[in-house]
Amino acid sequence: MPSRRVLKAAEAIREVVGMSILRDIQDPRVSGVTVTYVEVSGDMQQAKVHVSIMGTEAKQKLCLKGLQNAAGFFQRKIADRIQTRYTPKVLFVLDKGVKNSILVAKLLKDVLPPEDERTSCVGELEESNDSQD
Repeated sequence: MPSRRVLKAAEAIREVVGMSILRDIQDPRVSGVTVTYVEVSGDMQQAKVHVSIMGTEAKQKLCLKGLQNAAGFFQRKIADRIQTRYTPKVLFVLDKGVKNSILVAKLLKDVLPPEDERTSCVGELEESNDSQD
């Protein structure tokens, strides 16, 4: 379990990087980015910033490259925010959790019956349970 200090640093890094992407980054490659969470190593020397990027796979790779090129800029912003001996080295990682959840939702929609059929099935189950009592 990470220490409280590491968790606070991770949250501060998430806020700094997220706001910097919105406000300060002028790189046209960086757009449609959401910082999902940050993992900081126990010695606070590295920070893995997990980002969700909307678009095609080519756009995602291009955006990730733009973010990694701006890593020094983010480290300077982080150094201003958190007071540590060493500023964590920032590494960006693509988080596919959001895309996977959308895919699962689509699969469930295809597999499950339509809403009106589900409600009629629930009504039939309730009626059969009432008649058994």
